[in-house]
Amino acid sequence: MNADLGSLRTPLCDLLGCEYPVILAGMGGVARAELAAAVANAGGFPTLGMVREAPSLIASEIRAYRRHADRPFAVNLIPAATDPDLLNQQIDTCLSHDVKVFSFFWDVVPAIVARVKEAGCQVLYQVGTERAAQEAEAAGADVLIAQGQEAGGHVHGQTGTFDLTRALIDNFDLPVVASGGISTGDGLSRALYLGAQGIQCGTAFLATEESFAHDYHKQRIVAAEAQHTVLTDGFVLNWPKGSAVRVLQNSVTAAFGTELMGHDPDTIPRMVIAHDGDIPRLRQSTDSPLRTTTGKLEAMALYAGQGVGEIRDIPAAGEILNRVVRQAFRSLESMPDFGEFTRSATWKP
Repeated sequence: MNADLGSLRTPLCDLLGCEYPVILAGMGGVARAELAAAVANAGGFPTLGMVREAPSLIASEIRAYRRHADRPFAVNLIPAATDPDLLNQQIDTCLSHDVKVFSFFWDVVPAIVARVKEAGCQVLYQVGTERAAQEAEAAGADVLIAQGQEAGGHVHGQTGTFDLTRALIDNFDLPVVASGGISTGDGLSRALYLGAQGIQCGTAFLATEESFAHDYHKQRIVAAEAQHTVLTDGFVLNWPKGSAVRVLQNSVTAAFGTELMGHDPDTIPRMVIAHDGDIPRLRQSTDSPLRTTTGKLEAMALYAGQGVGEIRDIPAAGEILNRVVRQAFRSLESMPDFGEFTRSATWKP
């Protein structure tokens, strides 16, 4: 641990085996081994974003991660967006490679949770509503990630991040992590002060050197403000109908006009606009531009949360984590009852 950062250790850190209560979101395609290892080695908790990925890629990313980091990590899978046979193969691959933590999102599938829990694994469940939190708790989740509507990428609820976080803290005994629109230490300090045990960040880590996102996507994030994001279900191919995403405005969202919602994947033309190697990427699919993508990048899903306005450069992921921790510590020190807060069991300055 970097001694000049102070300590923001909460029970979540002990549960997951990290130094700081900052989780890398399981961004599909973007949160691969290089980024996950960088976050882990800086003291955060990493997640490999493996939604719909082939078991062979999952295996290679797990091996790559372990070559660069020897700290615990999670693998993010999304049952609702994955063919059941593929999902079973993904879980088989993770278990055979001794994955100990799973991160799930969207609909709660108790049988999937039970399967990995029976294998001795921990489960983080990202939820957008109190009802989903109830389902996740009943299924056996160990941690609830409260995703607010400010989040980038797929958004499951309609409540603000800190309102949902507060509701889950008040009504559930599980550790709660705040997620959605948080890209600075002020967000971390606010979450901790509410009683959350940490935060999860996506967009802030997408715009880093180690992220597998395309440089075009990263530069668009750096140039954007919060008002440049929109919530739409127009990028829906590969996901269930009605699945909303928060993205940066582009030519596709401009063509929607005021009709940002209500897009039926069955009526959307399958138009190839880009490729990742031999794999075609369709207009209005959920695929975002990666390092390997060529084609009409501007027309792809450019995921970004409403914390995007705080991002002004593309540093190393470790530097982002350090900035968040330093700022959170300074922010908490300025609070009038900081002394009482630091004497609590969940905080060690």
